[in-house]
Amino acid sequence: MNGFGFQQIWVYLAASPLLHLFATLIAFLVATRVNRWAGGTQLLHPVIVAIALLIGFLLLTGTDYTTYFEGAQFLHFLLGPATVALAIPLYDHRERVRRMLLPIAIGSLVGIATAVVTAVGIALLLGADPQTVLSLAPKSVTSPIAMGIAEKLGGIPSLTAGLVLLTGVVGCIVGPWIFRWTRITDPSIQGYTMGLAAHGFGTAYCFASIGAVAGAFSGLSMGLSGLLTAFLLPPIVHLFGL
Repeated sequence: MNGFGFQQIWVYLAASPLLHLFATLIAFLVATRVNRWAGGTQLLHPVIVAIALLIGFLLLTGTDYTTYFEGAQFLHFLLGPATVALAIPLYDHRERVRRMLLPIAIGSLVGIATAVVTAVGIALLLGADPQTVLSLAPKSVTSPIAMGIAEKLGGIPSLTAGLVLLTGVVGCIVGPWIFRWTRITDPSIQGYTMGLAAHGFGTAYCFASIGAVAGAFSGLSMGLSGLLTAFLLPPIVHLFGL
């Protein structure tokens, strides 16, 4: 190749932010195929598999996260419009939501309090340091909100992001089993529960595996729980003396 070998090609590609955007898309496509090949098991959720593939790619190429994010920020920007777009199926079922406002409000308050108190309480009993506890507290909220809350409380946003992903995966694994065990078949209840306990992961699962009604209520739950957590978490954490 007249001296223009692989190393020169790689230097050229690495200088372009589109390389990492392309790598992210390829990783997710491969992860989706792996998940389908495994029968759709949530143990191999496409997001988790894609993260593992991207970590391997960054380690193999010696790329730091800042450089990677210069390309991946295009996808990060789309998180906002994608979240807003969840309002479309919710609008289609607005009458059903209006009839369930009271149980939705009560369920949100109880669910948020339970998620925070159990996580913080168990972490303190096991001897976790305050910064780790504060990073763990908003784990049941979607990543952008959770990281912002953790930063304001004095936690570690990057640790919170990892805990949010882990919470979403566990919720997608355990949630369907609980529905079968309790014989809950109402898609609105299933969706609302998944959105409250497993945020974005649960919402994606509802749209893909249950239906539009479940997805709409999951999106509502995810947004509402994030809003309420931002207001309720600081006083709850204060009760634990943190």
